[in-house]
Amino acid sequence: MEMTRLAFAVWMFIFFYAFVDGYPSGKVRAACTSMIPCHGSSPQVSPEHTITVNGTEFKPGDKIEVHLSGPDFEGFFIQARDAEHLDSPAVGSFMLADRRLSQLLTCGPTKNSAVSHTSKAKKKYIKVYWIAPGDAPKRVQFLATVVKKYKTFWVKIPGPIVSQPNAVSPTPPSHATSEAISTSHPVSYLSKPFNASGCGSMKFCIRNPSNCDPESTSCFFLSFQHEESSVFIEMSGPSEGYLAFALSLDQWMGGDDAYLCINEDHHVHISTAYLKGRSPPILDSENVLEDRSWRLVDGVLQCSFRRSIHLPTNKGRFNLDANYYIFLADGEAGEGGQIYKHRRQPLIANGVYDVTGLPQDIGGSRSPRLIKVHGALMFVAWITTVSIGVIVARFFKPVWSHSFLFGKETWFQVHRMLMLTTVMLTSISFVLPFIYRGGWSQQAGFHPYLGCTVMALTVFQPLMAGFRPSRHSPRRQLFNWFHWSTGTTARILAVVTMFLGMDLPALDLPNPWDTYTMIGFVAWHVGIEVLLEIHSYCLIRKVEVIEEDRVQILQSFTSAEAEGCLFKQIVLVIYVCGNTVFLIAFLAAINQI
Repeated sequence: MEMTRLAFAVWMFIFFYAFVDGYPSGKVRAACTSMIPCHGSSPQVSPEHTITVNGTEFKPGDKIEVHLSGPDFEGFFIQARDAEHLDSPAVGSFMLADRRLSQLLTCGPTKNSAVSHTSKAKKKYIKVYWIAPGDAPKRVQFLATVVKKYKTFWVKIPGPIVSQPNAVSPTPPSHATSEAISTSHPVSYLSKPFNASGCGSMKFCIRNPSNCDPESTSCFFLSFQHEESSVFIEMSGPSEGYLAFALSLDQWMGGDDAYLCINEDHHVHISTAYLKGRSPPILDSENVLEDRSWRLVDGVLQCSFRRSIHLPTNKGRFNLDANYYIFLADGEAGEGGQIYKHRRQPLIANGVYDVTGLPQDIGGSRSPRLIKVHGALMFVAWITTVSIGVIVARFFKPVWSHSFLFGKETWFQVHRMLMLTTVMLTSISFVLPFIYRGGWSQQAGFHPYLGCTVMALTVFQPLMAGFRPSRHSPRRQLFNWFHWSTGTTARILAVVTMFLGMDLPALDLPNPWDTYTMIGFVAWHVGIEVLLEIHSYCLIRKVEVIEEDRVQILQSFTSAEAEGCLFKQIVLVIYVCGNTVFLIAFLAAINQI
């Protein structure tokens, strides 16, 4: 009985082993139709390998190079089929480039109509030649099955489509809707990331940060390569949702020609769209893009496609051989490919460009020029002129009270000049966002409200100073208190407003660098004020110890202040240098966005 069970088990093992055994010798004729290896498991979803060819058009008898590449793989199976009927028999025949790695097979009535591996030896690259038959269909697509390991394989990886001259692309079915992303042109998977070779010489490129490597996880990359009557486009960037670029006649959203790559359940859909105002893009049901490919690795989304330079006017697309502003945006995507508003300001090319013209390698900005100027002027006003003016008025009045500038005490003239400069810079900066937005912004949170408050206090200060009582007037003490409290309130609110403004989409400075730098500036300013307060207190204590008579105390205090003049001037120089460093850091950050 035990021998019977053992024999039955051995027989079942041999049976199942024979059933699931693959084709290590590459003799895969049994899989000619389905292209599925008998490995007893399901195929993988997202391909890691890609098929490329050296041309996009063919005539009967032409020889086209076909390349299969990607991470190490053991087996492969390549065919060419009618692009309109992918379940039809193999089309054309193949020639080998390396007989050690590949062999010819006959699938259907055509001899040598497929190519497979010769052994399980690992390989990264296969090259063969496809010979176009005399009765070839108008459009032919290459397909490949790749086996990475015994139970890890991909079936019918779509490759590029080659077509005969004047071949007409198929018309999508009439029931297609605007919510369905067309798949009339097959999509393939990119095995390698894009690179910047050819930027400025063969390709028109936009990169952010400037000169970044598209293989980097922080690089946004868009390239256009002119190819006779079409343009090949590559788009890449760190995004788990979607990437999109648009061609625009101005620097505002609306009426633009858009192209989107949307991640939906780890599959990327590539589609055209139309932007109407600030509403979500309207996806086209009819896709005019060809040779679409994509890649999604380590949070970096990459896609490529080809588009004709000129399209019929009823397609609603711009001609590519004209000058446009170029937008590049990214954001989140939900179920069903639904896309949400981009989390930050789109990258906008600095000027209008013709992507079919002279190749260039340019950068862009995520912040409009008017908003950059707004931020820069506010930083100059509230980091340098106000802060220095306050220090001068608070601590240099005894030191510079006996020197005069244009008929007034030096400290007063320096203080007034710095404060009037602050009023001028703040006033100019204040109107720029309104010019850019064309009115009030509903999406800037508390920033505009606090900004208006700061502007009102900034104007109120010099007006109040114009009615300053005389030095010995009983109301002078009340004026001094109001003048100090108004100025201090304006400075505190200005710092809070800048904190809020630095993270707005229109001026999104690097985070958390911007927060730490602003905290550093506040600590620097407070530290200098505390240092000068301690110095003044020590001088007063020194005078009180030495003198007892009040008149003599005042005289000695003046003398002691004169002795401390050098120290204060050194501190002022250090303070101005420190403020300059903070200002340069902020201005450099604004220039980089």
